Amino acid sequence: MERKKRLELRNKWKDDAIAILLLGAFAFFINRGIEIKGLYMDDLYLWSCYGEQSFLEFNFPVGSTRFRFLYYLMAWLELALVGSHVTLFVPINILLNILVAAQVYWFGKKLAGGVGFGFLAGLLYLLSRMAYYQIGQVYGLMETAATALALGILILLYRELNGEGKGSGFYWACGLYFAICFVHERYLALLPLFYLVLVLNWKKGDNRTWKKWLTPLISFGAVMAIRAAAIGSVLPAGTGGTEVADTFSMREAISYALSQVAYIFGINAGPEHLNGMAWADSPRWIQLLVYLADLVLLGFVAIFCVKLILKRKTALAHIRNSALFLAFIALCIGASSVTVRVEMRWIYVSYTAALLFLCYICGALQELPSGFVERTDGKQQARLQDGRKKLYACACGGGFFLYLILMFPVESFYRGQYPNLYFWPNQLRYNSLAEETYEKYGDEIFGKTIYIAGNTYEMSRFTADTFFKVFDKERKAEGTEVVFIDSVLDIGQVTDDMLIIREEPEHNSFQDITGVVRNLKCEIVEGYYRDGWMDEEASIRVMAGESGVIHLKFMFPGILNGGETTTIYRDGKLEAEIPVTESVYFQDIQAEPYQIVSLEFKNNFYMQNAQEQRGEKRLAVLLEITAD
Repeated sequence: MERKKRLELRNKWKDDAIAILLLGAFAFFINRGIEIKGLYMDDLYLWSCYGEQSFLEFNFPVGSTRFRFLYYLMAWLELALVGSHVTLFVPINILLNILVAAQVYWFGKKLAGGVGFGFLAGLLYLLSRMAYYQIGQVYGLMETAATALALGILILLYRELNGEGKGSGFYWACGLYFAICFVHERYLALLPLFYLVLVLNWKKGDNRTWKKWLTPLISFGAVMAIRAAAIGSVLPAGTGGTEVADTFSMREAISYALSQVAYIFGINAGPEHLNGMAWADSPRWIQLLVYLADLVLLGFVAIFCVKLILKRKTALAHIRNSALFLAFIALCIGASSVTVRVEMRWIYVSYTAALLFLCYICGALQELPSGFVERTDGKQQARLQDGRKKLYACACGGGFFLYLILMFPVESFYRGQYPNLYFWPNQLRYNSLAEETYEKYGDEIFGKTIYIAGNTYEMSRFTADTFFKVFDKERKAEGTEVVFIDSVLDIGQVTDDMLIIREEPEHNSFQDITGVVRNLKCEIVEGYYRDGWMDEEASIRVMAGESGVIHLKFMFPGILNGGETTTIYRDGKLEAEIPVTESVYFQDIQAEPYQIVSLEFKNNFYMQNAQEQRGEKRLAVLLEITAD
């Protein structure tokens, strides 16, 4: 018997391990193409605080508008782990989201009574288009951590409501409530959930519950006291630099709450810049699939309600549990409706709770009808009971799977609209900037002047000064400077300590044009090399600058024996014949502003004992060209 139990336990863990591995593989598959190669906006500001502040200053920003020390601690650890390897943020975000999916899988399996239900719930969680922020931004860690803690509170309160565990789960839930308020203050709104559970569990004459009635208030009071001491306010700040107290409108809050309900049912009830594509602009086939999926959900709910009516013995327990799920969803929606807009990332936790509620409904629908066991006996009873349970499980599983099949193309389609989100184009641009600079040149970019032709992206001075520091292990990028220019004509000859980048707004990207501009400014015909060496005979085309003066500086590191001469021809005509009497000598060529001039050089000498010969002629002299 003991051996049989061990075998069953091993098989159970094997199923769980396989399910979670499959969820992990799906998470990386569905989020393929999402990248973070360069930081900007909130992510860059977070990094700058990490790079410039002490541990205590970063984690405990006293006087700030927000006091999320638990999140900042997690962010500090993540930033320390990633270092200058910015591309690691996305795989880390995916791994963290897989952990939440495992949490959804485990609880969904428990609620529905089957591995398959938990697996489908985990798939739907990972598939959701609402994951865009948790995966595609460094700040996504905050949303993922808050989601995990919020679901932890829901799970513990469910166990408390159903008399599971040793009774300490309620206190652990209070601890998670304290923690989540310092990940994101939005979840202060979950306080009534604790008292709902206490009311639903209230028994007359039970004097032991006073500690439980007091503990949530203690957690809430501690949060308020710390916030008041740290930031001088107990009211949460709004989004986008606003204050909830200044912007709150009951009419807007109700409208935002209804839009969040629509989001949970697959309808993009908001503007394009917040969801990728508004519902009215969505293709008809997408709308049809969403309506069909909602019909499946409606069918589950309708059958569940009928079951409550017909099976009164268990109806009260189901109503209590349903109240817990619906209250959790409502409180999360309410907390996300009081500011100036609704972003999909705020609805992710409500949507996940709705998936778990669907798992609960599936579990409830698999219960056998009243009196079924009494109508049978012996082996026949066991066979009929087992067969009926399998039939109910297959029916519920089929409905759940049908919902997934209907929503898969919907979620995939809306994921394809991510480029329309308000922050996505900028993320693409700074990914491209990282590709065209650090990814291409590595540490060689440090100390260079990076010229950006155009500034239609309106890059801030803070971004320009901070962006490249992220890639430096010393977090300084000393000597690296970003300069905005209107045209490549605004700079002189391209040197080794310069990079020229141009914007490509039609592709939300940047393009490295250093080589193109270098050739435009100084095109090599023959006999001249980018490191400055010139053969005995050489020919180049040089663009003059604004002044029209081309400055030539010659350097001969060998021994002068007398009679050495450098002859310069301009557009085929003799321009100058220079007797070489010193190791360093100069010549200016006067041209029209921005004129391209053809120059030919003939040297009647060469570098003695040169270690190499690059062309048909021997190396003669070093030439440095400037044209301002």
